[in-house]
Amino acid sequence: MNPQRHETIGWVDLLRTTACLAVVFAHCCDGFVAQFDADRESFLTGVFCGSLVRPCVPLFVMITGVLLLPIGTGTTLGAFYRKRIGRLVAPLVFWSLALPAIAFCYFNFVNPATQNPLIDPASYTGPSLVQRLYTFVFNFNFDSTPLWYLYMLAGLYLAMPILNSWLVQASRREMETLLGVWGLSLVLPYVKMAAPMLGYEGNFGNMELLGGCDWNAYGSLYYLSGFVGYLVLAHYLMKYPPAWSRRKALGIGVPMFVAGYLITALGYVATQNRFPGNYAYLEIVWYFSGINVFMMTFPIFLWFRRMRVTPRPWLSRLAAATFGIYLCHYPFVFMAYDLFDREGWPYLLRIVGMTATVFAVCYLIARGAGSNRWTRRFVR
Repeated sequence: MNPQRHETIGWVDLLRTTACLAVVFAHCCDGFVAQFDADRESFLTGVFCGSLVRPCVPLFVMITGVLLLPIGTGTTLGAFYRKRIGRLVAPLVFWSLALPAIAFCYFNFVNPATQNPLIDPASYTGPSLVQRLYTFVFNFNFDSTPLWYLYMLAGLYLAMPILNSWLVQASRREMETLLGVWGLSLVLPYVKMAAPMLGYEGNFGNMELLGGCDWNAYGSLYYLSGFVGYLVLAHYLMKYPPAWSRRKALGIGVPMFVAGYLITALGYVATQNRFPGNYAYLEIVWYFSGINVFMMTFPIFLWFRRMRVTPRPWLSRLAAATFGIYLCHYPFVFMAYDLFDREGWPYLLRIVGMTATVFAVCYLIARGAGSNRWTRRFVR
């Protein structure tokens, strides 16, 4: 989903398309998850479906690592930043303005009586719209939630040339050491959750770990945590692919994926039961940089990497549109919720119907915008 020159690598095209579809699916689950105790069947369906696709964003980051690392020799730091970060600016600005405007128009003029539990139509006023249209310079807002990825991606791009200088000369053992330290950071969110139960009271109310406090947000593992590990992991797996047979890949990968999924889904339900209304704790179980989501991401990447997928024009077109689909899909999720919110329809049917509709509509938008020289910069 990274906005870069499209490479016609069959399995990458397929993985990128699958990951984008998974993102749309995940967001289509959110309205059902948000029912919580008001509709337990809706909540559980949303949780068990949404947990299944948590690897979507880590897979996008790993695709970025596959296509951009190592950086070609002769590319200067300034040239890399201009090309990569420069191409994020136009989509970020445009969709930071467009997404709130689309949502404002929909909830004021099309369906102000929406029953989506995530939405308060009364909050879509003129002054609130104006506020959302300029505060994106600080961060994304609710209507532009998916744009968090662009801010994060810009950070990865800033670090990538520096990381690349080490990767090109690092030995296999050195990469494995770094990945091992990163692996410890994947467990840290759960340590943070468990620490108060073991008597940890924090520092002056701040519950951060390993040096984190009000005057220092950077704990011991901060610099080797988060999405940068997925970049290194992708580069490592491309350079040193496991010499596993198909049977071994399934024998290791399937139990690993299932265990990660069960921790994710059952952990979310257990956390909601134990800490109802505590969104901070609920998000821990769904962290993209948590050990359970890694356990799902790793085998999926390996399985796709082993596939022999012949590049196809239709698949390449679909994969090339994924960045645009990601950028524009969020308000259409709310519209699809209202469209499929039908009494008596199974919740799974609603989620699948929403996903297919949103993905198809946004594909047409991305393709249409991408074919015009004035608008293609906003979707590529």
